[in-house]
Amino acid sequence: MTDTKTKAVVLLSGGADSTTCLAIARAEGYASYALSFDYGQRHEAELKSAVRVAKDLGAEEHLILTLPLGAIGGSALTAPIEVPKNVPPEQMRDRIPVTYVPARNTIFLSLALAWAEVLHASDIFIGVNALDYSGYPDCRPEFIESFQKMANLAIRESVEGRMQIRIHTPLISMTKARILRRGIELGVDFSLTHSCYDPDSKGRACGRCDSCTLRRKGFAEAEIPDPTVYAPRR
Repeated sequence: MTDTKTKAVVLLSGGADSTTCLAIARAEGYASYALSFDYGQRHEAELKSAVRVAKDLGAEEHLILTLPLGAIGGSALTAPIEVPKNVPPEQMRDRIPVTYVPARNTIFLSLALAWAEVLHASDIFIGVNALDYSGYPDCRPEFIESFQKMANLAIRESVEGRMQIRIHTPLISMTKARILRRGIELGVDFSLTHSCYDPDSKGRACGRCDSCTLRRKGFAEAEIPDPTVYAPRR
């Protein structure tokens, strides 16, 4: 029965990593509450994927919150800034790319924390990765550790001793290939996921942005067929 399971809030973008994270939470016995965001991202196709994934993996509830991050801008994902293409993977860790959205994971985790307190869920899962990632500062272990410490100082349930928030990052030290293999082991259908930062009008992946590059590399290294639908190259 669902009400006998420990509840967890799982951040779900609709990409391969967050989908695998949701599958891991389910495999560990959590009743998972998926949380997604419509924040003005140009790759809004990921939200459709998040809806499909949440249903396929049996989330207890899927909440989509609207955030006006496009009004702030500062990122190629929320403003008219060109998305970088054809960057070699070995160069991705050398810079923080323009696809970085200012304070995104801080904002997302804060709202996950608020929902977790309402749900009386001590556990929050986020699919950040510090190995195969595009240089984002809010994907690092030290950020997660700091946020968890802050979280337990910030909410009534923790301050009054009824909850102790735990931020789970099961993918943080995995390669993309290992993440994909783990997902397959847990029954993830990666054809439901979307990773591209700059899809075409039909939602097809560009195949050349940082996210597509890492996804393609991961499938190749894992020796798993890539189910991604890519737009024809011009």
